[in-house]
Amino acid sequence: MPIYEYRCEDCAKLSSILVRSPKTAPAPKCQHCGGSHLKKVMSRVSRLKTQSDVVQEYGTPRPGEAYSDPRQIGSWVEKRFESYGMPVPEETRKMIDAAREGELPGPTGDL
Repeated sequence: MPIYEYRCEDCAKLSSILVRSPKTAPAPKCQHCGGSHLKKVMSRVSRLKTQSDVVQEYGTPRPGEAYSDPRQIGSWVEKRFESYGMPVPEETRKMIDAAREGELPGPTGDL
């Protein structure tokens, strides 16, 4: 299922539209102004950062320093469980994987 990007000729904003089937897709509409005068544009390319990319960009925090990226926290947690000879609990694994995808947990309230 591709995601197509269009520039609205009325408001000049970009719209990203998920197309389930190009054969049955309705005419695209601007997500900002509702206009129907859209021009297809070349989508930007992105890639996920590797652990090496994150370390190069943010460095490895020293003891007592804050982490700059949630993916570093996940790596630290994995290493702690490994050092204790324990498997990472399933719920923790889900949170680490979600953070690596950019989904950060909300506030946990009072501790």
